[in-house]
Amino acid sequence: MPATKAKEKTMTMPQIKRKAKRLGVSTGKMKKAELIHSIQEAEGCTPCFGTSNGECQYTDCCFLQDCLKIGA
Repeated sequence: MPATKAKEKTMTMPQIKRKAKRLGVSTGKMKKAELIHSIQEAEGCTPCFGTSNGECQYTDCCFLQDCLKIGA
């Protein structure tokens, strides 16, 4: 994962869409997980959002807080 510090709060959809736009990812009508997977792929990362099972080795991921909630 890119060297982005994990935030205490989860990212909102507008924040996620802005990040996607900066990376050239078309947001369309994607659901949150699909959009995050597209962002992860655009960053050259494994599209692993939501598959953490409550644990994740990528502690610097900006989606970590949401991922841990979904994957738990």
